[in-house]
Amino acid sequence: MNERESAPERRKGGRLAIIAVLAVIILLFVFFLKDIMIPLISLEARHDLSGVKELLADKGLFGALSVILVEALQMVVVFIPAEFIQISTGLSYPLWAAILLCDLGVCLGATIIFSLVRWFKVRNAAFEKRRGAIERLSKTMRERNTVLLLYLLFFMPFIPFGAICYYGSSTKLPYRKYIFTIATGVIPSILVSNGMGAAGAAFLLNDLPLWLLILILLVLAGALIALVLAFLKRFIFREGEGTPDSMMYAFIFFLAGILFGRRQRLTVDDELLKDVEAPYVLLINHECSEDFYFVSQMAHPKNPAVLANEYYLNRPIIGSATKKAGFLSKKLFTRDSGTVMGILRTLRKGYPVMIFPEGRLSPDGRTNRMAESGAGLYKLLKTTLVLVRIEGAYYSHPKWRKRRFPSDVHLTVRRVLTPAELKAMSDAELERIIETELFSNAADHMETLYPQKDKAKGLENLLYRCADCGALYQTEGVGNELVCHACGSRHRFDEHYRFTSGPASIPAYYDAIIQLEKPDLDTFSLHTPVKTRIFGKDKGPVRKENGECFLDKDKFSYRSGEKYFEIPTSELPALAFSCGEEFELYYDGELHYFYPVNDRAQCARWALLIDMLAEKRLAEAPAEPSAPVRPARERRVRKQAEAAVPAAETAGTPAADTSSEKPAPSEGESADEKG
Repeated sequence: MNERESAPERRKGGRLAIIAVLAVIILLFVFFLKDIMIPLISLEARHDLSGVKELLADKGLFGALSVILVEALQMVVVFIPAEFIQISTGLSYPLWAAILLCDLGVCLGATIIFSLVRWFKVRNAAFEKRRGAIERLSKTMRERNTVLLLYLLFFMPFIPFGAICYYGSSTKLPYRKYIFTIATGVIPSILVSNGMGAAGAAFLLNDLPLWLLILILLVLAGALIALVLAFLKRFIFREGEGTPDSMMYAFIFFLAGILFGRRQRLTVDDELLKDVEAPYVLLINHECSEDFYFVSQMAHPKNPAVLANEYYLNRPIIGSATKKAGFLSKKLFTRDSGTVMGILRTLRKGYPVMIFPEGRLSPDGRTNRMAESGAGLYKLLKTTLVLVRIEGAYYSHPKWRKRRFPSDVHLTVRRVLTPAELKAMSDAELERIIETELFSNAADHMETLYPQKDKAKGLENLLYRCADCGALYQTEGVGNELVCHACGSRHRFDEHYRFTSGPASIPAYYDAIIQLEKPDLDTFSLHTPVKTRIFGKDKGPVRKENGECFLDKDKFSYRSGEKYFEIPTSELPALAFSCGEEFELYYDGELHYFYPVNDRAQCARWALLIDMLAEKRLAEAPAEPSAPVRPARERRVRKQAEAAVPAAETAGTPAADTSSEKPAPSEGESADEKG
């Protein structure tokens, strides 16, 4: 009985002790408030380093105590940056004393935060604003790694120390581990800030030349970066490496949230997903390069793997990071058995897979035609298919504009198809459903206001032909107008991205260009000299050469010296391109980037003509699925896909047959296009 009563008494005594300590701290704040704290904070607000140095030197011991209290106050309030007081302390005291004072202040602030959160359940608004960013990094960490996560957060330049302490206090971490982690985790940052202050003091006293000051600052910053990278590689990014549960995956999407999430007003309707268990395949239309981040904000039971353009995944730094994050690669518009194998392995591990079946960004805001053979693969995966439509993202960052605009982005789960439903459908029926549910037209979503003054900048690299006079490569985006230098016509955007005269929207203008190209579709002949970059197969070396590209209705061809190859247009479902830069394709396993020497806007024309030829072939093909050609194609697709999917599967989860080397059934069910 006495033991039962002693526990509440101990808790009560502990709370009283904490209240007493907090009261003493508050009294110290009040004592220092008038003579030191207010002047010190005022000088800090004005960034008056010399004034702070004089004040601290004049107050002696009280000045040192003020440093501790100000550092603690900045921890508790969160939104006040701590770097200024740390640099000021480095200016005013020897380096060892500056580090000690700042660290004591951090520990005092961390203790106050711990008491407020653990005993009084206090919530801080500034921390709550950053909770999402911290939780995205923490959701893949197990409880035993909370200490490592706190160390990681201290290395993040976007998260204040106080916010990290509020997070650490909300976990089950004991105080001793908590305060030790805080005290040691802040030392690298304090050391760099104090070192900068000490170097600045030496410079101000004319004891240090400017070049040496700059060198010291660069060395300190470089040392901190090296320490961060070494720590991340050794302790953080190894767990779950190569899967969407890795810390690298969380880190990539944390950075994506900072770069993309804050500028877009994202609305997610994923009600249909709440009862879906992983693994499953997500099919999404592709309006802008940030779409992968928008899809990650759905309520997924497990992080989805991203199927992305092989070009990015083979780059030296990005490629290493995405590989560790479990991203899957796809060669654009070419058969790729490795892609199917990667999808199967990922599904077998229980992760969803994110696929953009268009294989490229939408040029004009309308969803591109899907890959014809995708339906056969999706059915044979024998897993749930989730169809997701993105609307409103096109005008936020279209492929022809480098600048990002804030926009209203809507993401909706349109339909969920179970393996049983997929089995009951024909391939043609499934293709129709996918195209219907994923189709979006940017012209139908123009509610967002775009007050920017340069909305048409770069538009000539997509709308390369004047809709009024038909002149080639004479248009130019100037401010909010698309101007033709041949006939002088001007089409101006209003605040909703509508043209005030002529074609009503970008898709409508694009249609006008299509109508101008149609009469010559059977007779056109394009030729352009190019500078070529060739990425060798299997991550081989990158080569550069000069050459010439040719295109007519029958074939695409390339010549460089004695080298020559051609590809029938019937084997080109689409031509990937970057507006005003290059167009690209694979030949013999190597990725060729062609940069026209003149009129870079023609990249859009080459891609559009390939699209028009593909649409013409589709229109002229037999309408009935029972036509002789189509069943043969379907049987071939099914046979190839079945080779990748073993017959023996458990509970609907596919297993990977890594011994299969047969070509993949798809030509285009890939992800992000460069753009």
